[in-house]
Amino acid sequence: MPITKSSLNLKKISLIRNPCEFPYFCGFFSIRSKTTLTQYESDAPIPDQIFKLAAQMGSYKSGDSTFYSLIENYANSCDFRTLFQVFDRMKRERRVFIEKNFIVVFRAYGKAHLPEKAIELFGRMVDEFQCRRTVRSFNSVLNVVIQEGLFYRALEFYDCVVGGKTSISPNVLSFNLIVKAMCKLGLVDRAIEVFREMPVQKCEPDVFTYCTLMDGLCKEDRIDEAVLLLDEMQIEGCFPSSVTFNVLINGLCKKGDMARVTKLVDNMFLKGCVPNEVTYNTIINGLCLKGKLDKAVSLLERMVASKCVPNDVTYGTLINGLVKQGRSVDGVRLLSSLEERGHHGNEYVYSALVSGLFKEGKSEEAMGLWKKMVEKGCQPNVVVYSALTDGLRREGKLDEAKEILCEMVNKGCTPNTFTYSSLIKGFFKMGNSQKAIQLWKEMAKNNCMPNEICYSVLINGLCEDGKLREALMVWAHMLGHGLRPDVVAYSSMIHGLCNAGSVELGLKLFNGMLCQESDSQPDVVTYNILLRALCKQNSISHAIDLLNSMLDQGCDPDLVTCNIFLSALSEKLNPPQDGREFLDELVVRLHKWQRIVGAAKIIEVMLQKFLPPKASTWERVIPELCKPKKVRAIIDRCWNSLFF
Repeated sequence: MPITKSSLNLKKISLIRNPCEFPYFCGFFSIRSKTTLTQYESDAPIPDQIFKLAAQMGSYKSGDSTFYSLIENYANSCDFRTLFQVFDRMKRERRVFIEKNFIVVFRAYGKAHLPEKAIELFGRMVDEFQCRRTVRSFNSVLNVVIQEGLFYRALEFYDCVVGGKTSISPNVLSFNLIVKAMCKLGLVDRAIEVFREMPVQKCEPDVFTYCTLMDGLCKEDRIDEAVLLLDEMQIEGCFPSSVTFNVLINGLCKKGDMARVTKLVDNMFLKGCVPNEVTYNTIINGLCLKGKLDKAVSLLERMVASKCVPNDVTYGTLINGLVKQGRSVDGVRLLSSLEERGHHGNEYVYSALVSGLFKEGKSEEAMGLWKKMVEKGCQPNVVVYSALTDGLRREGKLDEAKEILCEMVNKGCTPNTFTYSSLIKGFFKMGNSQKAIQLWKEMAKNNCMPNEICYSVLINGLCEDGKLREALMVWAHMLGHGLRPDVVAYSSMIHGLCNAGSVELGLKLFNGMLCQESDSQPDVVTYNILLRALCKQNSISHAIDLLNSMLDQGCDPDLVTCNIFLSALSEKLNPPQDGREFLDELVVRLHKWQRIVGAAKIIEVMLQKFLPPKASTWERVIPELCKPKKVRAIIDRCWNSLFF
């Protein structure tokens, strides 16, 4: 729904036609008022003692201001029992209640996470305490409800008050709160309607209104509408703040539109808004997501030059980006330069670098960084320990990894499921299933409850080791604990069954897999396991049927799939076939379903196997894959992959 300047004559904004059809939400004005204050008391009020026991809060005399001070003090300490004893005495002595008394109690209820108590007390203000309610107390309760994340409840409360007989008219804060609730619920179009109704209610939107609505639009991926609001607010005489620009910059960065981010920053300077830490962090993160690490580092230097202090988020974002690009060494250099400026990396920065160095095969540098971290007094946590043990596992240094695990436990740092599953995987890979199982038992002994990933690692290791019976027992144990196997666990179990010659049981398990949720659906690895098993049994027609099912499920074949069928067609058929017609037809089918990338991968396999596609197949795929001027480049790339 586009944003227009036309206002909608809205009388209510609720999700229901008549909110008072729901007595739970509106009945607190009548039904809940019958609740007496004695529900907050275990004893009768102790009027004089309240004043005697309050000596630590100052000297009190029995007057209205004294009662007001007591209410504020007891509310600040969330002592509701004593607070309502004060309320009870005020009622009996016919003292005057003022709205401020209730506002401090509402805030206390918010602090104590009791939003329903705030709503209930708001409904009793007039009849029970003879205190006039205004928009101030209304906003106070509304804010308490929204702070608790009860956004639908906030909308219902708003409708009962504004649409009822309370004579309370919302102000800009009321609208801001209700717009926030709607945006949090994803009801951005409804929020826009409320926003357009504000001038009709003689209430002009402020910078917070615009920021909240812009944020809601950005989260709904409606960036263009959010940017239009920036122009509109300036036309209306509402000047944007740094927060306003940060909201839009964040939305554009997540979308990857860094060109518009640059223009927005220029506009920000023109409006006299100076970028702050949030601005820099957001842009640096956006550059990292786009892979522009060098520009991100340059921006960091500019940030420091602007006397804007970088924080852990800035460093972590940059270093994590460098690690993801395989530039962990550059990340270490950046960390060193930051430490020279007086900044210290935290445990998460070190864990990312240690893990990255190990993945890049730089184990010595990783161990050196570990020692440097300890020397600097940075206490490693479970994340750093896990990164170190996983890195040593990758290097095949399982004994050293086990020593780190023991050191971790001795220092009171409890290993998590990732720590254990990484080492278990390593021992299975080294062919030492006994130590892997021993580590599994140790994990249970240390009260570390295994998750789906741990079970997948154990099942895969047992199946690879030929221990199908034990794997089936673990499978049953996993299901018995209410854990749902993921695609790795299913594929491992199917692989184990097929290797044991129980292909039919593997297919039954596969059929059950199709009924599971998305993260347990078969992938190309699962299909390849079954295709290989069927072809090995000379069930090529059955394998082709499974391939058709694979394509129907939206799973594209890969190099392994092609090799399975090429081997079967050349070895199992009489006369043998080279597979060219088979693969060419596969390309045509993928193209027909607009799965061009999958089709291109099959063509690449065909070229590698010296099985050139038909001319008609080339004509179909290449124009879809790239623009005409890039056709030659794609063809050259295919031939280069063939000969070089």
